[in-house]
Amino acid sequence: MPLVGVNGVELFYEVGGSGDPLVLVHGSWSDHGGWAPVLHALALRFRVLVYDRRGHSLSERPPGQGSRFEDEEDLAALIETLGFAPAFVAGNSFGASTALGLAARRPELFRGLIAHEPPLMGIVADTPELSPLMAAAGERIESVLARLRADQPLSGAHQFVEEVALGPGAWDQLPEQLRETFVINAPTFLDEQTDPEWANLDLARLSRYTGPTLLTKGTESPPWFATITARLSSALPQAQTHTFEGAGHIPHVSHPDAYAERVTSFVEGSKGPE
Repeated sequence: MPLVGVNGVELFYEVGGSGDPLVLVHGSWSDHGGWAPVLHALALRFRVLVYDRRGHSLSERPPGQGSRFEDEEDLAALIETLGFAPAFVAGNSFGASTALGLAARRPELFRGLIAHEPPLMGIVADTPELSPLMAAAGERIESVLARLRADQPLSGAHQFVEEVALGPGAWDQLPEQLRETFVINAPTFLDEQTDPEWANLDLARLSRYTGPTLLTKGTESPPWFATITARLSSALPQAQTHTFEGAGHIPHVSHPDAYAERVTSFVEGSKGPE
């Protein structure tokens, strides 16, 4: 089992394919296996790195309160240690927040950035029309966290998928392995939510990142993700935006062909002259 020590933790990783370096950063609850529906297609074109973020699945679960900053530092260390710098980096959900946070601080590590629906609620907290919706979502998340504190990972994961992230009926539509992974990694979601900075990002600092950027969202996702994407687009005027029709928060799982094609097109279009 390939492990690499970075920032005091052992992280599981896998590398496949050849070509331009592409790093995939998974979101909360998930792990490297969540990228399986698109991995083959992407590895045909790129040298792809997938890994389990700290506290997830095969990677080490350090004690004590964690932070997204630690995830950002882990990503930086992986890119450098495994010879991927500079890389195209694609993140989903919390993984997108991680990639964006690192790009704001370490732009030299990126050849390009792809971010799907980072849950950066803090950057749209001043949007009046979203306040009732986000307040209701916050109550549902708190209910999920109460289940996790009560050591009920299965019911907490089920509630998160159905009431927060994907919508009614979505739990049964997920691959069995992904459902099992959500339950295993439920405690780390509780840890992430306890980080006071999990939903925030310094947009002024991010605006100094000038590399190629693709910001994506799905038509079936909660409305605040579109607003978050628009706010990020204003901070990154060079960014392309793309909407996955009929998709929600995890298009690489629900619409893998469309996701792989869009990422491939973006990377190929961002490359300079050979």
